Amino acid sequence: MSSKINKVSKQSGVIPYRVQDGKIEVLLITSRDRRKWVMPKGDIPNGMSPPDSAAKEAWEEAGVIGTVSDRKIGTYKYRKRGKNYRVNMYLLPVEILCEDYPEAGHRQRQWVDISHAMNWIKITSLKRILKEFPANELIC
Repeated sequence: MSSKINKVSKQSGVIPYRVQDGKIEVLLITSRDRRKWVMPKGDIPNGMSPPDSAAKEAWEEAGVIGTVSDRKIGTYKYRKRGKNYRVNMYLLPVEILCEDYPEAGHRQRQWVDISHAMNWIKITSLKRILKEFPANELIC
């Protein structure tokens, strides 16, 4: 009897945020097919730390630049095309928002408050991380 081993691919991602008029806003992006609102994330290249990889994904997918926190604020899992993924999430206070970035023609982006983000994002475990985010942001 053989057992099937389900490999879990590790990824890292960011919650890009800013403070506008005393309120925290997060930057959501659409998936490449523009069907779902998500956060920037992706595979971790060999030799790159998870926070550095998350910063690279934030630039490529959302056109944002900032210093990614070294402290993981949560993890969520998802399944896509038969593969399992585990994503470590980090905070990214946005310092620069660029109009020209690698995936600009493939994604939309939108600044929203956390309550709107919770309604737009469909992944329950990512919603949980977002819900806890304001407390995490205050202690960074």
